[in-house]
Amino acid sequence: MASALLPAMMGAVRVAYTLEQCWHRVPGGTGVAALRIAEALGPHNDIRLVGVAGRHRHLPEEPWLPTIPVAHLPVAAPWLYEGWLRLGWPKVEVATGPVDIAHATTLIPCATDAPLVVTVHDLAFLHEPDHFTKHGVRVFNRSLAVIRQRADMVLCASQATMDDCVVAGIGADRLRLVPLGVETDRAAPADVTRVCALYELPERYFLFVGTVEPRKNLRGLVAALALLPEPLPLVVAGAEGWGDSGVEPGDGVRFLGFVPADDLGALYAGADVFCYPSEREGYGLPVLEAMAQGTPVVTSRGTATEETAGNAAVLVDPMDPADIARGIDEAQRRHRELAAKGVARAQRRSWASSAAATAAVYRELVP
Repeated sequence: MASALLPAMMGAVRVAYTLEQCWHRVPGGTGVAALRIAEALGPHNDIRLVGVAGRHRHLPEEPWLPTIPVAHLPVAAPWLYEGWLRLGWPKVEVATGPVDIAHATTLIPCATDAPLVVTVHDLAFLHEPDHFTKHGVRVFNRSLAVIRQRADMVLCASQATMDDCVVAGIGADRLRLVPLGVETDRAAPADVTRVCALYELPERYFLFVGTVEPRKNLRGLVAALALLPEPLPLVVAGAEGWGDSGVEPGDGVRFLGFVPADDLGALYAGADVFCYPSEREGYGLPVLEAMAQGTPVVTSRGTATEETAGNAAVLVDPMDPADIARGIDEAQRRHRELAAKGVARAQRRSWASSAAATAAVYRELVP
């Protein structure tokens, strides 16, 4: 029986934890965050997680394979999301048995009889709906309406997202700040050499990491590189998302596609500058990932990535290619200083801290 996935333990808070995004074509940052926090919740002996997903014939590919048990509902995507939003069915308890809390780890809230926690990474679709499909915007707006009505707690990775939630009508008393973490192990020089050879990279390069889609502003970044007197090749690592990024391979731009986690740290470490002038983010995890490897970062002023970067990055106007170019030049000149500040910044962020903040919310709802 599905309920056997939830071992009985006196006083344990039993949490149905949605992981449907692990089966998405591009799980993205929501998949990374949900899996890393689930792993880091392991030492919290008073918390018992069981993953929840729709019906699937196959396990997700690495690195999206959950490390916690997953109970499957009798509905496959995309009908699962439609059922949750339109009908309030199927409830997670159909798969998990009774739970104390249901935690929807993406914007789409699950159906449940238990207190509902929802992680909201960003509300970018309210600001730039043209950066999403029409269907996606409809689903997100419907999700936001359900969250306003039903969510007992909403977890946000940044103050910027919390502010957006307040403007969107979610009471501040229901919001909790849960910054994301980062792996802080530095890539060894031998790993950098291996990865550069594996992907046939030039000796020096600029780097962008993230899902390739319009709001990431690759078009603006490439325009900025054209203004530098001696631009380095731009290496782009990340799966194809929705929409046209406006940038094609060639002319100094190399697309690697999805890069496995085992190679990603070395890819960051080998770059001269990590360039992330995204138009809007809920947090900007790649900023921290680059900092953890001692790579200088250029990112956007006035967005959540400024909050994530603190004083350890060069901030630029993402809508001004000349200012992005200025920032890249500055980052190259301040390489040693920014590398040291970035490593220190990343070391203050951990998945253990993210998990502890998440567990505190569970305990707040089930004292």
